[in-house]
Amino acid sequence: MDRIQAEIEERKLVERPRLLEAVKEARAQGDLSENFEYTAAKREKNRNESRIRYLERVLKNASIVKDYSRDDEVGIEKTVRVMFEDDCSEEDYRIVTPIRCNSLENKISIESPIGKALMGHKAGDRVEVPLPNGAVNVLRILAVSNTVDDGTDRLRSY
Repeated sequence: MDRIQAEIEERKLVERPRLLEAVKEARAQGDLSENFEYTAAKREKNRNESRIRYLERVLKNASIVKDYSRDDEVGIEKTVRVMFEDDCSEEDYRIVTPIRCNSLENKISIESPIGKALMGHKAGDRVEVPLPNGAVNVLRILAVSNTVDDGTDRLRSY
């Protein structure tokens, strides 16, 4: 929650004045109907304001998620190496809260189908992941390791 509050403050105290100044400078250039700089500055200002509102809503509605997993079990902030039994491919996933998930970086949410299925299991366990079409994907957990939160995770966009 501290990171959310820090981003809100950064956007309000640093970004907002900078973007307001950019809009003001672009407006001073004349005809607004064909002024690309004005349109771009206004769009960026509105994007910043939207992000502030989004983060404030997140903070207002946030709840602390407790992780009761043991060191050898899959839980929040753990990295899990799994093997998909259908094609024997392996993948590493980091289990995170929904607001920090990013499938492009293999950070999966505890609320995702794979995340839900893996929670609480240990290395060597076979886990069935239900798919939307009714099929089941079978994974074998190869390893579970603790992950250090280095503070670089970005919050999911709105």
